[in-house]
Amino acid sequence: MTVQRVLTGHHKDLGGGFMVRRLLPAAQQQSVGPFIFFDHFGPVTEQPGTNHDVRPHPHIGLATVTYLFEGAMMHRDSVGSSQRIEPGAINWMTAGRGIVHSERAPEDLRSTAYVNHGLQLWAALPKAFEEVAPDFTHTPADAIPVVTLPGVEVRVLIGDAFGKTSPVKTFSKTVYLDIRLATGASVELPALAEELAVYVVSGGVVVAGDAVPTNALCTLTSGLPTTLHATTDVRLVVVGGEPLDGHRYMWWNFVSSRKERIVQASNDWLAQGMGQVPGETEFIPLPERRFTAD
Repeated sequence: MTVQRVLTGHHKDLGGGFMVRRLLPAAQQQSVGPFIFFDHFGPVTEQPGTNHDVRPHPHIGLATVTYLFEGAMMHRDSVGSSQRIEPGAINWMTAGRGIVHSERAPEDLRSTAYVNHGLQLWAALPKAFEEVAPDFTHTPADAIPVVTLPGVEVRVLIGDAFGKTSPVKTFSKTVYLDIRLATGASVELPALAEELAVYVVSGGVVVAGDAVPTNALCTLTSGLPTTLHATTDVRLVVVGGEPLDGHRYMWWNFVSSRKERIVQASNDWLAQGMGQVPGETEFIPLPERRFTAD
């Protein structure tokens, strides 16, 4: 494999000054494998009294994949899930035909300063599964397989790699690895899927002979292994999988292969007909500028 494209992303304010770096979708590339959305947030120190809670909001046609390096958040959703999300765990929420969820600071952390740092990805569901029943699955950190090599640690978050298989269930071939390399260490990354990309969370790394900057996502050509070499201590993730089965339309929190489905979801949310998160009364309203199927 060689480096095909390097995406540096852009900063996006999610509200209240909470900034993320958004790598996907990009003008040059909509997706890598099933991953159609890639946000990196933090590391940021949350101060007492700061409110970066994400109020209840809807999704269709996708699965959210939340992974923390530091910090914690509370996930609640309209299928009745209530889960504290902590570092190292994989949290896969299948939106399917429609789900509503919130992400808030845990009550025990509201009065203290703490660091929040992590990734939120969306995996577009294959067309045959876009309308499945919504669901939420939490896989704790200690259930994630770990591979240790000289100077290298690989956590197999999703998929199969280095002889290990993640317990996380997906709807298509999906790869998601969390890799740490010590300064000077190298590892050969197999051709795990038709589409793969490397995102550098921190540190310096050379991918297939090309230096890739921190906080950049580099897509790889398919078919051959590639070498990752750390010039400093580095943490990176590898994402990818089977290519999407056709174009996806994205608007606000909705993903679908059909424009009219996004219009329907918009109308459903406007009418507050997509369910409610138990115990929550707040919600994020539909944007004033509407999506049209024209």
